[in-house]
Amino acid sequence: MGNSHLKVDDNKSWYALEINVISDAFEAVEFGLNELNSIGTEISTLGKLQNQESLVVGYFDEKPRDKDVEDTLKKALKIYGFSGEEIAQTTWKEIENQDWLAEWKKHWKPTETDRFIVAPSWENVKSDDKIVIEIEPGMAFGTGTHETTKLCLRAIENVYKRGMSFLDVGTGTGILSIAVRKFSGNKKTKIFACDIDSEAVNIARENAYRNQTEDIEFHVGSINEEMGTFDFVCANVTADIILPMLPLLVEKTKQVLVLSGVLIEQENSILDELKKLGVSEYRTDFDGEWVSILVQKQV
Repeated sequence: MGNSHLKVDDNKSWYALEINVISDAFEAVEFGLNELNSIGTEISTLGKLQNQESLVVGYFDEKPRDKDVEDTLKKALKIYGFSGEEIAQTTWKEIENQDWLAEWKKHWKPTETDRFIVAPSWENVKSDDKIVIEIEPGMAFGTGTHETTKLCLRAIENVYKRGMSFLDVGTGTGILSIAVRKFSGNKKTKIFACDIDSEAVNIARENAYRNQTEDIEFHVGSINEEMGTFDFVCANVTADIILPMLPLLVEKTKQVLVLSGVLIEQENSILDELKKLGVSEYRTDFDGEWVSILVQKQV
């Protein structure tokens, strides 16, 4: 998903929502914070045993309403199969921007798949056999560490063939498009990335420039009828966004469609809709509570 972002502003203060939660439920709380448009999350489970408490922190540039926080967190817990009573305490704190950036820099480390490494710029990561994607977390969140992004990267490294045109729906910080451009190794390959968030698109362009992949075509907006078709289409958004656009996603796909950002509990709703569209063959991949669905059309 990766749409959360933070522009550096030395004079701005940020808000941290600290949540004490039973360790088993920390992923559910993190999901809820993302639904509240948190600009980043941090989880501290070190030294904690199962069913003991963990601290989950969500960072915000503006405080959401208390009622929205309560309702969204309860809904998130129930989606993950919890009662909604797993949260022991919530506390708001105001923090300075530099404190937040230093803290984020301390915690964010490179993430690897079989063929890719997503790394913060200060790590200066080099690899002889893997493709390095460099991201500046002081500029953007959506760092490639989220399970849904890793599922997409795995699909790319396993199924994408060099030269395939690529459509990245909900590009966020641009990681998937950058990965395809570097993996393809062909500057003539058509890569088109879109996101409804104009700030995310600006950030994606900056990340593309950082990775010498600035020839990717970025667009503010969503998939539409006027778009052409693409060999490989990836939609790393949420299930509620995927469902209404699924007919268009299938229509715009020539060969491979990857749907990510789907919780395991939401898988059947996507599969049911695919069946209505005449799609009966697919593969699934899992990471934590998340599932990706890969459809390969016969060509």
